Amino acid sequence: MQNSNQRLLLKARPEGIAGPEHFEEDVQPVRMPGPGELLLESVYISIDPAMRVWVSENPGYVPPVEIGTPMRAGGIGRVLVSEDPAFQVGDFVNARLGWQTHPTVRASDSQKLDLSVGSPQDWIGPLGTTALTAYFGLFDVGAAKPGETVLVSAAAGGVGQMAAQMAKIHGCRVVGIAGGPEKCAYLKDTLGLDAVIDYKAGDLEDAYKATMPDGCDVFFDNVGGEQLDLALASLRENGRVAICGRISQTAAGELYGVKNLGLLIGKRARIQGFIVFDFNARYPEARAWIAEQLKTGSLQQRLHILDGLTKAPEGLQMLFEGGNQGKLVVQVAEE
Repeated sequence: MQNSNQRLLLKARPEGIAGPEHFEEDVQPVRMPGPGELLLESVYISIDPAMRVWVSENPGYVPPVEIGTPMRAGGIGRVLVSEDPAFQVGDFVNARLGWQTHPTVRASDSQKLDLSVGSPQDWIGPLGTTALTAYFGLFDVGAAKPGETVLVSAAAGGVGQMAAQMAKIHGCRVVGIAGGPEKCAYLKDTLGLDAVIDYKAGDLEDAYKATMPDGCDVFFDNVGGEQLDLALASLRENGRVAICGRISQTAAGELYGVKNLGLLIGKRARIQGFIVFDFNARYPEARAWIAEQLKTGSLQQRLHILDGLTKAPEGLQMLFEGGNQGKLVVQVAEE
């Protein structure tokens, strides 16, 4: 067993996009677990848009990551030492690992993975929180119904690709928004979406009208800004907007002023933000449905995997620059 813990610490709070210059590396001895704790080896670490919010001085719904402490992150780890009878050496767990190779965590905050349902890579991907976010955002917050038109922004990203596929499985007409020919081709040719909008290709308003001449019933939003504003104008009566994220605004120097909120009145439409942890008690329900779709091949998730813990800051920067092709993950150790 390795006796050192490599960590990446927050060095400075970013003004715009976070990148390698905002983090620094250190190495500490591993801390052996006390009662009710686990020593883990990090295997996969998830890179998510919320991370940029967490390093802000006032992030909102969670405390900020403190300067000089490991960056907050979830992921999949392997148990090296257990001081809890519910966990055995070699078990894979879903836990709050942070950006470190050998974290010591509370067993009560960790979930043992059922490898009969999927591999550790499946658990960081389609069985992980991105898919859960898509599930509850689409079916509970967005209340999507068969036959409706669903518009998904950042549809080639971690959450977006899952929400788009779930809507197709549910019998919806699905329009995805992504940036660039490669991502759009993936949505159209591989995932089978009904229509695709390349937000980098030209006039967004014309693209919305061309792909959704009769408007949309549900907008699953990961982006905010202009894409949200145009979606509000495109909503049908009783339309719903599920606000999952606002990646275009998170690190923006100047926020986009949304102008079409007043249209919600006449459309009798609603807009609602949500956090996946609100649905914690229903995770088994969602994972059972997702596992069944994976088994039949109806659902897939493309992962963009970076090799090594030191790639994590680069990955966070890549996420906000749109360089990732699918859900972004750092692989720290072999399965």
